[in-house]
Amino acid sequence: MEGRSHHHHHHHDHPHRPGRARWTAASAVSAVRHRAAHLLKPHGHEAADKLDPAMEASGEGMRTLWISLAVLGLTTAVQAAVVVRSGSVALLGDTVHNAADALTAVPLGIAFVLGRRAADRRYTYGYGRAEDLAGIAIVLTVAASAVVAAWEAVDRLLHPRDVSHLGAVALAAVVGCVGNEWVARYRIRTGRKIGSAALVADGLHARADGFTSLAVLLGAGGAALGWRAADPVVGLLITAAIALVLRDTGREVCRRLMDAVDPELVERAESALRGVPGVRDIGPVRMRWIGHTLRAEADIVVDPRLPVLAAHELAVAAEHALIHAVPRLTGATVHTDPAPALLDGAAADPHAALAHHHPHRHDRRQQHAAV
Repeated sequence: MEGRSHHHHHHHDHPHRPGRARWTAASAVSAVRHRAAHLLKPHGHEAADKLDPAMEASGEGMRTLWISLAVLGLTTAVQAAVVVRSGSVALLGDTVHNAADALTAVPLGIAFVLGRRAADRRYTYGYGRAEDLAGIAIVLTVAASAVVAAWEAVDRLLHPRDVSHLGAVALAAVVGCVGNEWVARYRIRTGRKIGSAALVADGLHARADGFTSLAVLLGAGGAALGWRAADPVVGLLITAAIALVLRDTGREVCRRLMDAVDPELVERAESALRGVPGVRDIGPVRMRWIGHTLRAEADIVVDPRLPVLAAHELAVAAEHALIHAVPRLTGATVHTDPAPALLDGAAADPHAALAHHHPHRHDRRQQHAAV
């Protein structure tokens, strides 16, 4: 079951065939009731005949990229038109910068498309992690923006120059600022919604580009007031702002690379497992992101006298509860442990044979058993 993506929320692809048939038959009535409950109270899960939610999320991510690229394209076109009319060299630099930075959407788009590929024998969890590679590219681009902004600010401090075509420069800078900030908010909102750290990072990257346009605007304003040092001083302040964006971008991407999840999701998963009838206790719950979908592993403690089929039904029910409780979770591997108090000989440990291989995991399970 590990490494498989569950394409239908209510028909989980389990390798244990015998239990599945019985589970489906036993749940015919509750399935109808459950479907009715879905109609009355939708909670983010589509019916079995709809698209896989992971595919839907990829589609939404791609749509966000296309729309934001169109907006950035329009922004660049307006800026380019002003450049042609005014002949401003400073403005040309900002226009080229915005156009080049829009291209970070390309690796992210490729990652979304690649992430839709089915898992195979080599990539048993699928290709979702391509998003993390795109995220690294975005972090490096934001870092490069910070370095360029600092370099230009220092250069203008050492070699002051007059800014010409102030009105045109200010107009194009406002366009660049507004276009990038709109794209930033749109990407971040969609990224948070579908669980894509790389899309959030690309949104933050657009915000950093908006800051560079803001620098051009404030520099022009300073020049209009006759303060020649305004340009480099503003440039240094904007460099600091981009450095803060870089910190946020790096945190988003690095946490995802380190398999970090929001602790609140783990708490939600644990309470969902505790609420499953027949689950006496729970062991460790682990979760990790693969692209913009979550996978989970959980241990549940059950009555040791349960037949295999009944224990399997309980594991399926636990997985079902997790999928409903945790947004973006596509599947979970649920391990059943027998309740130690009811085993023959209360001190018996069902994991004794594994103790010397995984001492830490063994200790944790013992602690949970003690609780």
